[in-house]
This record gives sequence, C-alpha cells and structure tokens, in this order.
Amino acid sequence: MASAARGGGGGRGSGVFSGFGGGGIGNGFFSFRIFVSAMFSLLFLAAISVVFSSHHYASSADPDLPMTGNAYVQRTFLTLKSDPLKMRIDLIHKQASDHVLLVNAYAAYARKLKLENTRQLRLFDDLAQNLTNLVAKPAYRDALFQTDGPVDDEVLRQFEKEVKDKVKTARLMITEAKESYDNQLKIQKLKDTIFAVHELLVKAKKNGAYASLIAAKSVPKSLHCLAMRLVEERISHPEKYVEEEPKPEFEDPSLYHYAIFSDNVIAVSVVVNSAVKNAKEPWKHVFHLVTDRMNLAAMKVWFRMSPVGKGAHVEVKAVEDFPFLNSSYAPVLRQLESANLQKFYFENGAENATKDLNNLKFRNPKYLSMLNHLRFYLPEMYPKLHRILFLDDDVVVQKDLTALWSIELDGKVNGAVETCFGSFHRYAQYLNFSHPLIKEKFNPRACAWAYGMNIFDLDAWRREKCTEEYHYWQNLNDDRTLWKLGTLPPGLIAFYSTTKALDKSWHVLGLGYNPSVSMDVIKNAAVVHYNGNMKPWLDIALNQYKDLWTKYVDSEMEFVQMCNFGF
Repeated sequence: MASAARGGGGGRGSGVFSGFGGGGIGNGFFSFRIFVSAMFSLLFLAAISVVFSSHHYASSADPDLPMTGNAYVQRTFLTLKSDPLKMRIDLIHKQASDHVLLVNAYAAYARKLKLENTRQLRLFDDLAQNLTNLVAKPAYRDALFQTDGPVDDEVLRQFEKEVKDKVKTARLMITEAKESYDNQLKIQKLKDTIFAVHELLVKAKKNGAYASLIAAKSVPKSLHCLAMRLVEERISHPEKYVEEEPKPEFEDPSLYHYAIFSDNVIAVSVVVNSAVKNAKEPWKHVFHLVTDRMNLAAMKVWFRMSPVGKGAHVEVKAVEDFPFLNSSYAPVLRQLESANLQKFYFENGAENATKDLNNLKFRNPKYLSMLNHLRFYLPEMYPKLHRILFLDDDVVVQKDLTALWSIELDGKVNGAVETCFGSFHRYAQYLNFSHPLIKEKFNPRACAWAYGMNIFDLDAWRREKCTEEYHYWQNLNDDRTLWKLGTLPPGLIAFYSTTKALDKSWHVLGLGYNPSVSMDVIKNAAVVHYNGNMKPWLDIALNQYKDLWTKYVDSEMEFVQMCNFGF
C-alpha cells in the first residue's frame, strides 16, 4: 500500500508537472507571436510616417532645388511611390544640368587660355543659357515640376526631345573643341618650356662669352714661358745684347716702313717673318716694333737670337722711349689715371661683364692701353717719314706689299679696306648717334673700314691735323657717352672723310671668328687678319686657318721648343 501510495503520489506529481510544463511552452510561443506582430506594426507605422513627411517636404519644396544628395534621394523615393514618369523627369533634368555645368566649364577654360575665337565662346555661353532656360520654361515647369497630379506624357516627350537636342548639340561642340583646347594647353606648356630654355640659353651665352674672353685674353703658359726664357737669356748673357746705335735706315723715307705695336713676341715675329719672306726686295723693308717696358728685353733678345735675315731692318722700342707720350698730352693716359675708369675695368669685372653680353669685350683694359692707341701718334713718332704701313700683330702677310707705297690716295690720310655691306658696319654701329655732337658731325650711313693693315700718308696726316682731331673727341668721351671703348670709333672720327678705300684683296678679315671665309679669297689676299678671339697662337684657334700662321713661326728656335707651343 505504502508502495502503491508512493507510486500514485509520484504519478500525480508527475502529471501536475507535465500539465504545467505543457501550458508554459504554449503560453511562451503565443507571447513571441504577439511580440513579432507588434514589431511589424511599429515598423509599418514608421514607414507610413516617413512617406507622409517626405511627401509634405517634396510638395512644398522648390522644384529648382539641386537634384543630388538627400534631396535627389527623397525625390526619387517619392517618384517610385507616386508616378513612374517622375523618374524620367528627374533623369532628364539631371542630364540637362550636368551638360550646363560641362559647357560652362569649357567656356571658362577657353577664357583662361585666352582663345581668340570669340565666336566659339559665345556659342558655349548661348548653349548653357538655352539649357538653363529650357528647364525653367513655364510650360514645362508647371506641367512637370510643380504639379501634384499625374505627369502629362505628351509634355514630357516634348521636354525630353528638346533636352536631347540641346545635349546632342553640346556634345558635338565639346567633341569639336576638345582637341583644340588640348592643343592650346600643349602650346601653352611648350611656350613655358621655350621661355625657360631661352633663359638658360641666354645665361649659357653670357657664361660662354665670358669664358671665351678669359681664354682669348689670358696669357697662355707657353707665351709666358717664352718671355721668361728670353729675359733669363738677357740676364745671363748681357754681353751678347749690348745696345746698338740706331741705323740710318730707320729714318730713311725712301725705304718701306712698317709700324707694329704689341707685347706678344711670337705674334710680332710671325708678322715680320711673313712680310720679309714674301717681299721682293727685303733689304728695303724697315720694321718699327714698339712694346711695353715689361716685354722690351724679351722682344730684343728674340730678334737677336732669331734674326729676320735677307737684309731687313728691325727697330725695337718701348712706349717709354717716346717722351712726348705723357698724361698731360695724351688723353688716354690721363683717362687711365681716372678712378672711375679704373673702377669700370678692374672692380667686379666678371660680374659686370656677364650682365651685359654686348659690352663684354669692351671691358678689356687693352682697349685703353697706350700700346693700342699709339697708332694715333705715327707722325710724331716717325717725323722724318712720309708713308708708313700699320700692321696689327694678328695678321699674316702673304704677298709683297710694296705696291701700297705707290697707291694714289688722292690727298687722303688713310688707305684702308672698307667693311660695310648693307646696313652692317656703318658708323651708326660704332658711334652714339643719340648724342647731339655725333649726330651733328657724322653721317650714320657712312661706311666703316678696318684697322689691321692701313697705309698712312703722314704728310697728309700732319696737314689735316688728325691727331688733334683725335684728342678733341677723346677728351669729350671721358664719360664714354660718344662711343664704347676701343680704337676703331675714334679712328672713324679722326679719319672721317680722309680715308681712301682699298681693294678688298689687300686685307681679308675674319680668320679669328668666322669659319666660313673662303679659301680662294684667303689665297688671293695680300694680308689675312685673325681678328676675333680665336687667335692662331691659342688652343681655341680655328684649325682650318692655323697653318697659314704657324708656317712662319721659327719652330727651330730653342725656346719655342722648350715652351711646348705644340706647332
């Protein structure tokens, strides 16, 4: 019984538990369904609320609001809920707006490039305005953008057609102009590049010109070596170089006299050797060489150790041997003592020279040296002579020159080869015709001539008082306003209207800078002139002309071999 009672009690307990448990599970499931239904109801209500609030915003909003961002999303959402044609309106409107922006962008870019095609700019502006006006057209605005009712399909098609026509026109214009604008951009970039390269080129030219000036005007090691060796020889053997009495031939007017002024020993030796070797009667030729005090001993030793031979006569003097050449008489010497002129030449020379490429060569002090201006004092230096041939130290004589002493100069002072052709090498290129004194006295179209080989009638010179004329103008040019420095401008002034033009075959120029001088012209020339920076004794000489000069160098002379000239 007890067992049965325990079993029954257990059964009741079990049944109660089972009933309670089954009821709990059923009640839980029911509660979950109610919860899900409630959540869906809340979501539905929220969605309805959003739709109604969006509709109110869209209906009250300005149709001109931007069709992008949140506004565009809201409008699109509303379109899907209301009328499918609204989506087409939005797409068409957006397409029109995008092309308005694109056309305006190309028009602005065209203005930035400063295109001269103003017609094309007007077309862009007109097209952009037409697209804007089309969207804002009242008929379309009322029927498509400000209506709450259904969209009129006929109006929409008409609107779409007009927009597509405008868009098509815009695309055609953009396609046509795009290549042109790309080319304009490339052209602008090319212009910028050309400008930058031009600046670099100008700078390189200035630096190159200055380097060329240094190479041309600096004393090469071989020339310095030669001068030192010659002076050493003079000091070591003074008994060999005792001063001789002046020869009577030095003042004999019946002979052929030459004047050569230089501090370059080997260059002078080439001029003398070439003249003697090509002379028919060399014993009648007298060479008057004038140098500075520093090179006087070297010059004398050279012509003792390497005499010209064939009976020709050589006189070597220094500038100081002419006592009348002092600062109280010669304007150049007085100007050389000027502090302003010394500053012009010797302070910041490299910096100032590279700033003005055209003025570069005139900053060389040689243009104000007395050696360079001795040519204006020939009648006083050689008072007993009637005619004298002036030669620069960078010339080579190729023929007998005695015919120059018999040329009729028609009472003129200077016989020279003219250099003008066309508008080049006229007085206007050498003198400052903006100055009233120059403008009043001289003709800017007058033909210039060359120094380097000039036959001077010293009697006519004295009669015309050319040295006094030179002094007058040189004094006026103390501030360098009448001409740049050098000897040709004052020479053009001193011998203005007193120069006789010689045949061009007497004097051929350009071998020191022009590689295009014809060899036929050179062979026919009596004198060839290495004017320019590329002197034949320098490494920068033009190779095609160098042999014309080196064949007259005394390469057997021991000091030439010792100093490694490389000829």
